[in-house]
Amino acid sequence: MFSLQEILDIKKLLSPDKNIVIITHHNPDGDAIGSSLGLKNFLKNKGIEATVLVPNDFPKFLKWMPNSKDVVIADYKRKKAGEAIYHADVIFCLDFNTAARIGSLGDWLTKSWAKKILIDHHQQPDQFDFVYSDTEVPATSQMIYQFIEALGEEEFVDKDVAECLYTGIMTDTGGFRYRSTSALTHEIIGKLINKGADPAMISSNTWDTNSISRLHLLALVLGRVETVQNGEVAIMSLTREELKNLGYQKGDTEGFVNYGLSIKGTKVSAFFTEDLYEDFIKISFRSKDDTDVNQFSRKYFNGGGHINAAGGRYDDTLEIAINEFKQILEKENI
Repeated sequence: MFSLQEILDIKKLLSPDKNIVIITHHNPDGDAIGSSLGLKNFLKNKGIEATVLVPNDFPKFLKWMPNSKDVVIADYKRKKAGEAIYHADVIFCLDFNTAARIGSLGDWLTKSWAKKILIDHHQQPDQFDFVYSDTEVPATSQMIYQFIEALGEEEFVDKDVAECLYTGIMTDTGGFRYRSTSALTHEIIGKLINKGADPAMISSNTWDTNSISRLHLLALVLGRVETVQNGEVAIMSLTREELKNLGYQKGDTEGFVNYGLSIKGTKVSAFFTEDLYEDFIKISFRSKDDTDVNQFSRKYFNGGGHINAAGGRYDDTLEIAINEFKQILEKENI
């Protein structure tokens, strides 16, 4: 958590006369949007307007959240995003550890004279004016609530704030299944429920919204899932043509990688996907217990993340990427 002096300094920065911007990472997920909108709604309750910026669009199943329509998507409104950063007095950087994670917004962020406040749970963060980094916390949305507590301003957490933060914590813990989910996580979830968050409604709005294209893609992936290393590693994949032919929509493949871990005896799951627009392979890794896919992804696939959840990329064909992965597994025990 921020030091007491830092909290006092940040409090002075949070006033209605300041231009405040909230930025989160490329390909925003539930925690990215949940933490950003949770903070925005909290500030709004204090009488402070803030602009949420994302580099590119986010999945439809997250667009039910309060004030999600106000999120500025830089891919669609580049001029507005640039002007927001240019005029910003304070920029909150949520759920990313380095400017490289926010695409084209990274250059603008680096050049901005605004005070930059990082709140994030990924490893090896860059330097910012204020840094609250904790890799033991399962979701940035949980960190936002703890930040609000440190400010001593829980009275500004209403139903809108609670719903957003609950969604972020729920999605980034895999429905409270991951090992990083702590007793404190559940305590905070209880507080959010008391503030008005409805678990049944949130779960339904977030997870019970499958498109036909998602189900068709999932059927294809599960129909050819492969296991190697005596069943300890599951491999799944999708080609660009398959995505196009089955009508892929943003967010359709979210969570596919987790199905590999549901296979008995599997400790690692890897999901390889051809990018729709560029010639590289996106890779998602998930693992159980102490198996560290973060270091593995950093070492071999230009990525990183968390011990049990990481991403990477490979600049070649899908077939070569998967074969390379298998060869690495043979010489190194993941």
